[in-house]
Amino acid sequence: MTLLDLTTRQVTNELLESLPVVVIGAGPIGLAAAANLAERGIDFVVLEAGERVGDSVREWGHTRLFSPWRHLVDPTSQRLLEATGWAQPDPERAPTGSELVTTYLVPLSELGVIAPRIRTGVEVLAVSRDGMDRTRTTNRASTPFLVRMKTADGIDEMHARAVLDASGTYRTPNPIGSNGLGLLGIEEIAEHVHAALPDVLGRDRATFAGRRTTVVGAGHSAANTLLGLVQLAPEAPGTRVAWLIRNARAARVSSSDGDELADRARLGGRVETAVHHGDIEFVDGFEILRARRAGDHVELLGRRGGEVAIHTTDLVVNATGFRPNLALLREVRLDLDEVVEAPRRLAPLIDPNLHSCGTVEPHGIAELRHPEHGFFIVGMKSYGRAPTFLLATGYEQVRSVVAWLAGDLAAATRVELRLPSTGVCSTDLVAESSCCGSPA
Repeated sequence: MTLLDLTTRQVTNELLESLPVVVIGAGPIGLAAAANLAERGIDFVVLEAGERVGDSVREWGHTRLFSPWRHLVDPTSQRLLEATGWAQPDPERAPTGSELVTTYLVPLSELGVIAPRIRTGVEVLAVSRDGMDRTRTTNRASTPFLVRMKTADGIDEMHARAVLDASGTYRTPNPIGSNGLGLLGIEEIAEHVHAALPDVLGRDRATFAGRRTTVVGAGHSAANTLLGLVQLAPEAPGTRVAWLIRNARAARVSSSDGDELADRARLGGRVETAVHHGDIEFVDGFEILRARRAGDHVELLGRRGGEVAIHTTDLVVNATGFRPNLALLREVRLDLDEVVEAPRRLAPLIDPNLHSCGTVEPHGIAELRHPEHGFFIVGMKSYGRAPTFLLATGYEQVRSVVAWLAGDLAAATRVELRLPSTGVCSTDLVAESSCCGSPA
């Protein structure tokens, strides 16, 4: 439907419902939304910025997830896949990110009811209402959404009856500066700074071998990289490992006997052992304020124990976690918590100061509503800056939202989900890692 059609015809509920639902992102949650929409017979389009489905997951594909397969497959997606002869892998085994993509996400994306509706290489730039900025109210709920996007052919737009933003947070990491702002001097050291979860034992081995690397961050993404570097060190002489955090302790990666996700508990124990044996230089209580080049090295300048401090290294891995990209939603009416930037009704349930992954209550349409009728943030992005996300939680979110879109209020409000119990994510630290997003 063209812009002319929408500007010359009276907008009615019938016209609105003739438009597709737009799903932003073709990761696990976006594809689960697609499966639920397909099963409900609701027209949809999935817009993925990457060239392939699961693009962000592929970036850390070498990393093993915390969760076993039984927590990683969306029930609706499983029904659609099994109808084609697909069988779920060992439900008690935790796969790598690459296995999740090739064994589950790719077959799901290739289903006949989903594949024709996926558009890759399409970056969503903004979401609004057609002909309305966020200040206009009259007939707002009955006006189609306008989704502006960048494609290989240039800028394009499409209309939608509803929008589900499942774009995640992987592409918007937190800055490494302690104040949350872009680090002063970051441009000067940019070529020495690497994103979270590099493949230090594979694809990126040559970059880290024989060099001193400082991993910044107090969560499980940091722990994975630290252990990879520790394994690399005896194989590549000169490889040294430092771990820099701004707090006095890294409680989130401490081992825990009460963690039902056993792989995560073991991860914490291995890091503690490496620090104890001196394989990792542990630099705690360091507040990074700025950075600068020092010949072939990098200097991180800040405070430690109230004193001016300088930390010298060759490479920096930014494992400080992620935050939602809200820039594309400036013209959408959102109701977000001022601390974690999650939907306001959801925020108290996921506060990392109070909850772990397994103590987050199941939730759905009631907690995900925004003042913008028909717009939802789902998946990791719905958690804002909180690191307590599990894929199973996101699957329940989209099931509830799609049921609401279908007019099935009973199903939308019947939220039932059993999550693995764990105490590891509940800490007194500011959210600094993707924690339970699932990488182990």
